Order: sequence, then structure tokens, then C-alpha cells
Amino acid sequence: MVIAPLAAGREAGLRALLQTMNLNPGMADPAGALLPFGAFARLHFARMVLLDDALQADLQAYGLPRPQLPTCLAFMGDCDGPARSLLAELAQQAGEGLRRIFAHCEGFRADGDLLAWMLVHDRPLAASYVNWVGRSVQQIRQESALQRALSARVERAPLASGAEAVRMHQALRAFVADETRAGRLSLTPPEPTPLGWQLAKLVHLLLVPLIGLLLLPLLIVLLPLLIYQLRSRESSDPENCPRPQADALQALEELEDYDVSNQYTAQGPVKPGLFRRWLVTVLLVLIDYACRHVFTHGYLARVQTIHFARWAFLDDKTRVIFTSNYDGSHQGYMDDFINKVAWGLNLVFSNGVGWPRTRWLILGGARIEQRFKYYQRRHQLPTQVWYKAYPGLSLADLQRNQRIREGLERAHLDEAQAQAWLGLL
Repeated sequence: MVIAPLAAGREAGLRALLQTMNLNPGMADPAGALLPFGAFARLHFARMVLLDDALQADLQAYGLPRPQLPTCLAFMGDCDGPARSLLAELAQQAGEGLRRIFAHCEGFRADGDLLAWMLVHDRPLAASYVNWVGRSVQQIRQESALQRALSARVERAPLASGAEAVRMHQALRAFVADETRAGRLSLTPPEPTPLGWQLAKLVHLLLVPLIGLLLLPLLIVLLPLLIYQLRSRESSDPENCPRPQADALQALEELEDYDVSNQYTAQGPVKPGLFRRWLVTVLLVLIDYACRHVFTHGYLARVQTIHFARWAFLDDKTRVIFTSNYDGSHQGYMDDFINKVAWGLNLVFSNGVGWPRTRWLILGGARIEQRFKYYQRRHQLPTQVWYKAYPGLSLADLQRNQRIREGLERAHLDEAQAQAWLGLL
């Protein structure tokens, strides 16, 4: 997540330049001359978005002056493997285009070290979610090609018997073997997980609970004070959930529904005071822990439509930015959260200025449906450029295609298993 403030007077020029990168409003051309996203085989999603300071005015509800913050360019990506190596590839293969883009940023030198500049401006994430840890772009594309090839060879008629389904499974295995030998299909085995990554995950798995246990006695002593601080703020914090302006809402909607997936980018100020800043910091540590060790295979709590999501602090933890890539419509996405994990939204976003009033941190808030929907639209930012490596494929498609491959790679299926597997095609 590379973020840099814009140089004075360069915003209009950058907006015009970013528009040239798109095939449809907000949807990047994967073969674009400026930045050919599709040339980077490990890149799942990417976006470029301008972060303004318009919502800082909401702090006036607390009697605070509005901070004047520069508009920033944010360049974000979700990739396989280390982020640093992808940035190095970008600098090497798309350096000219990136230099043209970052030339609009404060302090950027066209003759400087592009990779070093991006690394300096790369911001750490407070929490991140990956729908299926280990599923690579290569795997997704190969399994999609496999599904199309197999589906084209299967007649759309009921099979006479389970035995016929078993014979069909064997015939399709032979077909794929021939196609693979001819180079028309590829099913590359997954790369082994790096030992360093496994060790880092194990350390994180153990370290966070250990720190929690060490701090538990202090937490018990401070609990009455913390409860008082929370409830006194929940009962007095101002709400600010007006209906979004029609032109702003239209600008957001014009960037949506060109694919089965959509993007979401939102930001807002954290409620003032150390209590809220520390609370949201701790909660994002816990959310990141759950995303790393619990929600790693298809679910974020009960929501199954999110490919990637991230939370990050800006400006010394006075602002939070949230981004996601999700399947379906925006309305369906919001309803998913309201109906399934409203309490999870409240945990983090109730620490944002203007959030619908909560009780005990998890009640109310996002459950107040209309105010919540107004709030999230008002805090959403137009994403100027958005790239998806596998257009037309939803998470349900990815899961189905993975099951097709797994069934194909099994040498023998019984009759019921073969019939179920053919039904996936």
C-alpha cells in the first residue's frame, strides 16, 4: 500500500491521467500502456485511489478545528508472495508509467530510485483478510481453463447410471492428460510454502495470546474504568449519518457492476482521544489474528463474498482506511454485513466519527440499517482505477473449479462421488 501526498496543483492532471488507464469507468485496462496490470502474473487485485480530507470536517462536532490534510494517491495491490518482490517487478517492467503517475506526488524525482521511493511510502497494514490462503492467480486461471475444457465435453443430459459417471470421470482424466501433454492445459502443482512464512505464522499464532495472558491481570484491574470510559462515550458521541448527496452517490454507482465483483474504498477519522485510538488498535490486532489463523478458507465470520480486505491507519492513527474486493452488488454486500456480522462492523467502525450509536461496543450501530447505509456510502471514496486478474469469476466459481480439479486428480471415485463431481461441470 504505497501512499504519497500530491504536489500542489497536480490533482487535476493526475485525475485525467488515471482516467486514461481504464476500459470502463474505474475498471483498468489489463494491457494498458501506462501500467499493464495483466503482465504481473502474481497480482490478484490492484487499485489507485485519491484520498482527500473532506470528512475531517466531522471533527467539528467534538469542538475541534478541522485538520487540513493533503490529498494523497494510494496505490494498493493484493499479490501472491512477498509484496517487496512484486514492487520490484513493477519498478522494472512498468517503471516509465509509474514514474509518470508518481510525478504528481510531493518529493518524487523522475531520476530517482523508483523502487526505493515506493518502499519508503509503503504503509503497514493494521489487519488484512485473504479469502483462501494459498490460492494463487496461476491456480485460479488454470482451474478456470480446466473447467471450461471439461464443461465443453460433457453433454447436458442426465446420466443413465452411476457406473456411466465413473466411466465419464476416467475418460475426462485421459482427455486432460492428453491436453496437458500437448500444452493446451496446465495444472501446475502448488509451490511449497516457504519455511520462513510458516515460522512467522507460528510465532504470531503463539505470541499474540501470550501477550494477552501477560496483560490479563492489568486488564482485570482496569476493567471497571474501561467499561465506564466506553459507555460514557457511547452515550455521548455524536452521530453523523446524513443521506449521501445525490451527485456523490451517482459517482460511486457509476464505478460499480461492470464485473461479478466490485471494489470498496472508505476512510474516515477516528474519534478523538487516546481511549478510542488504543481501543481500535487493539481490536484490529485481534481481527488481524483471526484473519491469519481462523478465517483462512472461504469465510470472514459468516460472509463468503470477500476476496481480500484490509484495514490501515493513516496520519498517526487519526484516520483509518478500509478496502475490499467483493462479489455481487453493493446493496447485497451491505446486507450481508448487517444480517451476518453487524457486531463485527461495530467492533472497529464504531470508533469512527459519526458511526450510528452502539451499546456495549457490539450492539446497535450497523443494526440501525438506514443510518449505517448512509454512513458507509458517505465515507466511501471513488476508486479511480481498479484491476481484477480474473474477470467474470466469483468466489463461488473459484471454489467450484478447485473442487473440479481435486476430483479430477483422484484416480478413482465411487459412483456417487463421480455423479456429484460431474454435476460441478
